[in-house]
Amino acid sequence: MVRQLVKCIREYKKATILTLVFIIGEAVIEIFIPYITANLVNDIKDNVPMSEVVYSGIFLAVMALLSLCFGGAAGFTSAKAAAGFAKNLRNDVFAKIQTFTFGNIDKFSSSSLVTRLTTDVSNVQMSYMMIIRIAVRAPIMLVFAIVMAYIMAGKLAATFVVVVPLLTVGLIIIARKAMPAFRSVFRKYDKLNESIEENVRAMRVVKGFSREEHEKKKFSSAADNIRKDFTKAERIVALNTPLMQFCIYFNMAFVLIVGSSMIISGKGSDIDVGQISAMLTYGMQILISLMMLSMIFVIITISAESAKRVCEVLSEEPALHNPDEPLMKVADGSIDFDGVSFKYSETAEKYALADIDLHIRSGMTVGVIGGTGSSKSTLVQLIPRLYDVTAGCVKVGGVDVRSYDIETLRNSVAMVLQKNLLFAGTIAENLRWGDKNATDEELKAVCKIAQADEFIRQFPEGYNTKIEQGGTNVSGGQKQRLCIARAMLKKPKILILDDSTSAVDTKTDAHIRQGFRDYIPETTKIIIAQRISSVQDADLIVVMDNGMISAQGTHEQLLETSSIYREVYEQQTNGGESDE
Repeated sequence: MVRQLVKCIREYKKATILTLVFIIGEAVIEIFIPYITANLVNDIKDNVPMSEVVYSGIFLAVMALLSLCFGGAAGFTSAKAAAGFAKNLRNDVFAKIQTFTFGNIDKFSSSSLVTRLTTDVSNVQMSYMMIIRIAVRAPIMLVFAIVMAYIMAGKLAATFVVVVPLLTVGLIIIARKAMPAFRSVFRKYDKLNESIEENVRAMRVVKGFSREEHEKKKFSSAADNIRKDFTKAERIVALNTPLMQFCIYFNMAFVLIVGSSMIISGKGSDIDVGQISAMLTYGMQILISLMMLSMIFVIITISAESAKRVCEVLSEEPALHNPDEPLMKVADGSIDFDGVSFKYSETAEKYALADIDLHIRSGMTVGVIGGTGSSKSTLVQLIPRLYDVTAGCVKVGGVDVRSYDIETLRNSVAMVLQKNLLFAGTIAENLRWGDKNATDEELKAVCKIAQADEFIRQFPEGYNTKIEQGGTNVSGGQKQRLCIARAMLKKPKILILDDSTSAVDTKTDAHIRQGFRDYIPETTKIIIAQRISSVQDADLIVVMDNGMISAQGTHEQLLETSSIYREVYEQQTNGGESDE
């Protein structure tokens, strides 16, 4: 895990190393300042010449200024290093997610991935800054302060034999008690974000069923669970302060009482006022260093859970890989399913698809119908290799899809899914996902075929109209037509429409299909639909049932040979739905 995280430092190694150098410089100077101060106090007490006092005072001021400069420089470089490290880490996680297949994404919930990219990375960033600053400074200050205290005060430094172990043990107990509560918080953050995401996406459903109060109670419950864990952890961590104050006051009392006694009994021969002053300062430095180490321990333990969650994403291997020598060109849009069976996981008992044999010539229009859960969508997702088959093989252009470069294969296939998604930006920017170099004339051409140009021109800003996140400011039918136009702009060898005209009327649907025949005649078109009218003029219609092909043929052939197809046709036509 540490090796994975260290890789994200990259171009910020210099800032990290400079931070360490500045911190060491600051710590060393701060260790010697009490020593110089003690000598200055003793010089004043002994009535040394004023010139020597001024010289010592100037030297002390220069040391303090240098310490300030080192500290300021360390703050600047550490901020740069930590922010840069977090940027690289976040980019690496996001880039890794882009390589995931649907199978990988199914392993993580979207809310969990958002938490890992935001809260968890921020925790790791904070921990990194603490490590390169305080985790270096505190041990140096602790060790050197103890050494200097024994050099300056000898027996008087025995106070640390009591104070240091007491504070160390107390802080370790406090940290260990708080850790379980901190760890559980991050898992609950996932549930909280999931509640937010689900509510925002389903806001229309929530309002349609007047379930606002239920959703508020659900969110409040998730937030309250986090509050309880944080309260428990913070209540334990709050014990740091009284423990620290006890040790400070004990040290001060011991030094002042015992030190004063030693001065009086020894008449300043063993220890003097300057040494007592230094002891108080070194004692404070030692105790603060221990407190800093305990804080680092707590923060690193918290961030260790975050780091583990981030590294789970970085360590996840994509389920699909390019072959050693991938093919970089797809010959045509022909598709062959040869004895294909598929299940979503190795542990699944039932196959989603079983014994699929289907052969589609390039340029054909193929309709796919079937009831809910008949695996129509699963069938077409194997074509661009969103999943790999469990048995058999899928061929595109006469070649097994596993032999292609994945990006090349997917660039040859355009899919318009059931859940159409538009991104925040203008209509033109959304359309150019199909072809980033498309001209305005090409945008208008595909939108006319997709029956989208008319409603686009009705917007005041036309193709420059802003689409809100998720496409919430356009209707379902408008969204479908924009997504179809976007796919057509790609000029794919295979176009897959997964029930993507369900929100348009039959007349518009017919115009879109006619546009396909005229605009992309050589493209293989696969249309998944619930309406017979959307597929009845297809070259081949495939009837799916329970993950298997029940029948295939033309509209006329299936009316004669397939009871499932005939029953659906009769229900729709008798119900008053016509072809046009």
